[in-house]
Amino acid sequence: MDQKKIGSFLKELRKEKGFTQEELAEQLNVSGRTISRWETGYNMPDISILIELAELYEVSIPEIVNGERKNENMNEEVKEVAQSLSDYADLEKESMLKQIRNLSIMGVVSLLLYGLLGIGDISEKYFLIGSLSTYCLVMVIITPIMILLYTSGLIQKVKKHKNHKIILLIGEIIVVFVLALVIKSVLTMIGV
Repeated sequence: MDQKKIGSFLKELRKEKGFTQEELAEQLNVSGRTISRWETGYNMPDISILIELAELYEVSIPEIVNGERKNENMNEEVKEVAQSLSDYADLEKESMLKQIRNLSIMGVVSLLLYGLLGIGDISEKYFLIGSLSTYCLVMVIITPIMILLYTSGLIQKVKKHKNHKIILLIGEIIVVFVLALVIKSVLTMIGV
């Protein structure tokens, strides 16, 4: 808090209203010397007098304490910043919804493919179709997990972490490892 700045501002406000120091002192029931000390920055008015000054000068208490009027552009700037933050939040939400939609589509397609490939003994007779069927099954299992991670915000937290690339890489390695285990078990079941 810059008392000199506040004092100058109080002096400016007094002069705008056309008061002398003595007239203001009389109105506030203080001495002229007290007004002089405020305006030179040696003392500050009590909070009760700050309220009276704010009403008298038609300014806010924060404006007095800051030693300057609010910039008229400030409200517009605050609105612009708030709008920018809102737009950013909307983009984040839209991005998350797009990811969830894509994961949902991928899960449904994987489920349909798994169902189609599982008809009859096709997946058991042909290795490639069996592998594709296993991959679809894994995708059906992973999709709800990924949707849960997105909706809980864990994916966003991981992306904000300074080592997010390493964490995502570890996650991908785990997924590949699980896929390899599933494929190996399927191959073992079909006797290949």
